[in-house]
Amino acid sequence: MALRIDVITIFPEYLAPLELSLIGKARRDGLVDVQVHDLRRWTHDRHRTVDDTPLGGGAGMVMKPEPWAEAFAAVREAGRESLGEDSEPLVVFPNPAGVPFTQSTAQDWSQRDWLIFACGRYEGIDERVYEHLADGGWEVALTSLGDYVLNGGEVAVLALTEAVVRLVPGVVGNAESLVEESHSEGLLEYPLYTRPARWTDPAGVVRETPEILLSGDHGRIAAWRREQSLARTRRRRPDLLGEAGGDASR
Repeated sequence: MALRIDVITIFPEYLAPLELSLIGKARRDGLVDVQVHDLRRWTHDRHRTVDDTPLGGGAGMVMKPEPWAEAFAAVREAGRESLGEDSEPLVVFPNPAGVPFTQSTAQDWSQRDWLIFACGRYEGIDERVYEHLADGGWEVALTSLGDYVLNGGEVAVLALTEAVVRLVPGVVGNAESLVEESHSEGLLEYPLYTRPARWTDPAGVVRETPEILLSGDHGRIAAWRREQSLARTRRRRPDLLGEAGGDASR
């Protein structure tokens, strides 16, 4: 069964890149079913209003609860028609207050049947939407891409979707590349090289490929790559290493 992903947003056109590259091919091949929904479908005034001023004062606007509640109900109904009456989605809100998104999270979500991404805008979504979903038995996840603020959730959803979908079996042609890439073992990936082995850059500097990569000795190459991966992780992301400084477990 294909992984179903529903995205609720006020800017459906922002998700157009999901038609491109590997994700677009995965959609065409039936490996993933991505449905993008305009939140304004569930408004009932002529201005299609989805936001209002914050109660208690303050800057900016807050997204109203009514359209979100109707949107979730309608999207769940449509999803169940496709996946079955007992199917339940994981609802993901990109949110800087959420749990940091990791490769492990992407792996977990790639094995699910159904995800709903909710793209907030302005100052955020009325808190009662989260309460409504929790009281209704929905599984909800707030996830963060980092300690910074975006204008809306669409950019985050593009990143989350790509990270998840590429792990769905059959999406990436060479499955071995998923095993060796960054964070697959909690480490950053080793340096990569291709032909020509000897390259003169535009400044006239001759740059050589590490000789070991040309040796044909796959055991030594694997050991060198592991060493390089550990060294790069120590320099750039020591937080990924264990207390001994060489253990990738967390």
